Amino acid sequence: MSPLVLSRLRSSLKVALLASTLVASLLVTATGANLALESLERTPQAYGQRVDIGPGSLNVYEHGTTGPTIVLLGGYGTAAPAVDYAPLIRQLDGYRLVVVEGFGYGYSDNTDLPRTVENITAELHTVLAKLDVAEPYVLAGHSIAGLYMLYYANLYGDELAAVVELDASVPGQINGLAGGRSFLEQFAFRTGLLRVANALMPSLSEPAGDFTPEERRQILLMTNWNNANSALVNEAHQLARTFRLVATMKYPSDLPVLSIIKKTGSQPYWKELHIAHLAGLDHSKLVELDGGHYLHWTLSTAIADDIDRFLVEAGVER
Repeated sequence: MSPLVLSRLRSSLKVALLASTLVASLLVTATGANLALESLERTPQAYGQRVDIGPGSLNVYEHGTTGPTIVLLGGYGTAAPAVDYAPLIRQLDGYRLVVVEGFGYGYSDNTDLPRTVENITAELHTVLAKLDVAEPYVLAGHSIAGLYMLYYANLYGDELAAVVELDASVPGQINGLAGGRSFLEQFAFRTGLLRVANALMPSLSEPAGDFTPEERRQILLMTNWNNANSALVNEAHQLARTFRLVATMKYPSDLPVLSIIKKTGSQPYWKELHIAHLAGLDHSKLVELDGGHYLHWTLSTAIADDIDRFLVEAGVER
């Protein structure tokens, strides 16, 4: 190799090394800045109370003080469950509403504990006991919370008055969540690129529906904090196992279950899965609404009416 070629090669390597060092420095700086901003944004806490359950604290938001208790659980990746349910909460008059934000969600702690269905269920039961939630209470949840409610009901069904599913996951469905957040999602989350994208295009994370400007701001902030944290990534990694564990589970036959699902059009299997899921129950009802997966964003009035009617029919006193 000629001296000229060697000289050019050394120059190219120096430029590449310099560029790599610069990029690495920028990423370290961006990651640090993202963590610092998150720390500032989390204080003061905008809503709820933190409940210590041993391995950490879960955040719980309560609304209303009279009537039957409805415990609300968010779906997978819903960064701010208490705010996500705001339109529905405004419609559910006459209930004590308790929104439990699991580890990695909302203002709850992050955790390195595996996000197995056993751990998630035990944590929920512990926090409700700490709050002295009166039995029997109604358990309601969106999306993947359907699997956790099913498992929970098989352990603590005697504590429940009813279950309300909101376009919930059920045994037998295609598990598109297994595997966790992609590398690019985690990279964007940790370096703050997600924060930049949300600032430039809030529509990426803002929900449709009847949310106040402050609620939209909170959802954007908590998406920046929670979108691909270690708890959520591990929860997704656990989902294939979770689906296997609940594959043959059914609700106790005497437990009333209301399942509200989206009209699926080209996906009739979604309705068929839920019909099979409810089979054999003494008191169940399937309701189809014309909306997206997050039905409670845009159809909160209809959902609240359906819940009211079903709980009256199920004998849940108000």
